[in-house]
Amino acid sequence: MAETFFINPDNPDAQSINRAARTLASGGVAVIPTSGLYGLAADAYNSAAVEKVFALKGRMQEKSLLLLVQNLDEVKTLVDEFGPQAQKLAESFWPGRLTLVLAASKNAPQGLVSPQGGIGVRLVAHPVARALIKALGRPVTGTSANPSGLPAPWDAAQLDAGIRKGADIILDAGALAGGPGSSVVDLCGPLPRLLREGAVSRKAICRALGMDIFPA
Repeated sequence: MAETFFINPDNPDAQSINRAARTLASGGVAVIPTSGLYGLAADAYNSAAVEKVFALKGRMQEKSLLLLVQNLDEVKTLVDEFGPQAQKLAESFWPGRLTLVLAASKNAPQGLVSPQGGIGVRLVAHPVARALIKALGRPVTGTSANPSGLPAPWDAAQLDAGIRKGADIILDAGALAGGPGSSVVDLCGPLPRLLREGAVSRKAICRALGMDIFPA
């Protein structure tokens, strides 16, 4: 059963953050608050920890996990190019609920690179998540803390019993904003593709890119 730490969402205490960072560094999995939902965080460079996340969710390995990062410099080490379209979207929506899929560099955790060579990254907004990534010193996985196919929790009290039992630590920051997960835009090809419309609307993304509609 995961150990639970109640944490201030706006000013997270260093003791709880460091305890969670040590858990991740040793291969554990943490339930953490992200922008609107609780997520499962593991050290993205620890393949055994990443496999534990897949197992907790009952998720197919073919469906890659995205990464949460704390700053833009960290993103640029993970991808081959952070081009003008990525820059526009980052300026408009980061930190926040938009995931960008970009061509992965050799520095990216290869177990999280899609068969097409892309990796999903998001500059997370929640102070607790940002503090944890900073304390760990590496990106973490950012998938929602629910078994695949079930609703994602916006409050730690909603966590599935299996997730609660299988995770190593829970950072409980109270109720979050809820709503849909992040929108996902693929920028690996010549034209941007909207893979999922979530918290950021299609219209807002098009406007930021200077487009009328997404290509079919």
